[in-house]
Amino acid sequence: MDYRSEAPDIIKGFLIYHETIKGHSKRTVDEYYLDLRTFFRYMKIEKGIVPRNTDLNEISISDIDLGFVKSITLADVYSYLAFLSRDRVRQYRENEPEYGLNARSRARKVATIRSYYKYLTVKAHILEKNPVQDLDSPKTAKSLPHYLSLDESVRLLSSVTGENRERDFCILTIFLNCGLRISEVVGLNLSDIAPDHLRVVGKGNKERIVYLNEACVKAINDYLAVRKNIAAIDKNAVFLSNRRKRISRETVHHLVKTHLSAAGLDSGQYSSHKLRHTAATLMLQNGVDIRTLQELLGHEHLNTTEIYTHIDNTELRIAAAANPLGKFKAEKKGINTK
Repeated sequence: MDYRSEAPDIIKGFLIYHETIKGHSKRTVDEYYLDLRTFFRYMKIEKGIVPRNTDLNEISISDIDLGFVKSITLADVYSYLAFLSRDRVRQYRENEPEYGLNARSRARKVATIRSYYKYLTVKAHILEKNPVQDLDSPKTAKSLPHYLSLDESVRLLSSVTGENRERDFCILTIFLNCGLRISEVVGLNLSDIAPDHLRVVGKGNKERIVYLNEACVKAINDYLAVRKNIAAIDKNAVFLSNRRKRISRETVHHLVKTHLSAAGLDSGQYSSHKLRHTAATLMLQNGVDIRTLQELLGHEHLNTTEIYTHIDNTELRIAAAANPLGKFKAEKKGINTK
């Protein structure tokens, strides 16, 4: 999909701003466009521009202009959210589709709308007043990420066998020690490897340096010793598939699930992203401060990293137990314990 050819000018500027100035990935910008396209399609129905029985997916937004964007009110947006909650189809491919998006999906669409109108008001200065400034986001249940314990992580690494043992072991070691995203692992090039660190390209093409511990250095060297004997089609890629091309996300997901099952762990509960959570949790439990962890994981905002502070309260329990008054008990005689 090329939003540059499909999006009207009033939307295109917003998308270009996020791609060029904010540095967001093409995938993220495409999602912004799809969110706005659905929103304005619905608005054209609500405002009577197209018949109410028109298929939402057949509505063009090429004629959306500043006048239409200005006409949107806060009540219109809440009407749209009600539509998403009750009537929006979740899976079009199903024979009997289910309706209504969950709170998390609706919250993301709200974030897109708010960001769009903020851009028009604050950055582009096209609108004088932001009509959605007071728009509330749906409340979402905060769930703590699943992660492997230290013992489970050791079991996983110890179970790696097979013809791609060195490659798979290296990938799992990097996940568990460095906390990389799957896209970052897949995207690694040979030129990104230094003796003591990796150059990692994260979200929005932002680069960061991730330092390697002894286990990672050995795993990488062991794999590279095998890789050099492979006539790689993609000569730059670190990790290769059996077809000698850059390994895909799907292959990494599969190998993670395979080795989880081999280690006797629930492959339905854990995934490659859960290994990233595991790395973050283990580092936090062993003295890494939250801001260092933020930089290591490549989080843009600290509140994204702070979820890990709620996972394990071991240190807080130890601190409470260490208080010298922790074992003091009041005598019943002469003391009111109520």
